[in-house]
Amino acid sequence: MNANILKILVNEEEIDRITTRIAAEIDRDYQNTGHKLLLLCILKGSVVFMGDLMKKITLPVEIDFMKVSSYGSGTASSGQVNILLDLHRKDLPDVDIIVVEDIIDSGRTLSYLIEYLRLKGAHSVKTCTMLDKPDRRDENLRDFYPDYVGQVIPDEFVVGYGLDYDEQYRALPYVGVLSPAVYSK
Repeated sequence: MNANILKILVNEEEIDRITTRIAAEIDRDYQNTGHKLLLLCILKGSVVFMGDLMKKITLPVEIDFMKVSSYGSGTASSGQVNILLDLHRKDLPDVDIIVVEDIIDSGRTLSYLIEYLRLKGAHSVKTCTMLDKPDRRDENLRDFYPDYVGQVIPDEFVVGYGLDYDEQYRALPYVGVLSPAVYSK
């Protein structure tokens, strides 16, 4: 374990069980829709989760990417959603989108993206997250729940399995709680 990790919150075996379970749920829910299924990865943190998830989905599935930011440097959200890399497709009315996130805390970014993609004309938009921190939801988003949730976690600063602190720790094969000494400097 990395010296800056206080404890492992979700280990490799748990991650494997989570991705297997969510893939089976997606297979069940989209088996007869008659529409293209698109996993839309929100860069950068979600790429590891989406890579594992898509390998376990047995239905035909396409992938695409968006880069969206609501964070400055460090640990605090700016409160404003910025689209840095957009989704450009002409066939959106025939596409069922599952937005794949690494973690949801305030819910602002994902709720914004759902509405944004609906306005762009997607047939349907659902959400999938590896980790959910409902205790961090904005007051006006308390009733926001992702469609597919890997694991609900406490309000701790986590890294690994794609999640970072200043671009570090993404490659850890587990999700761990980062020592406050690292980000409180």
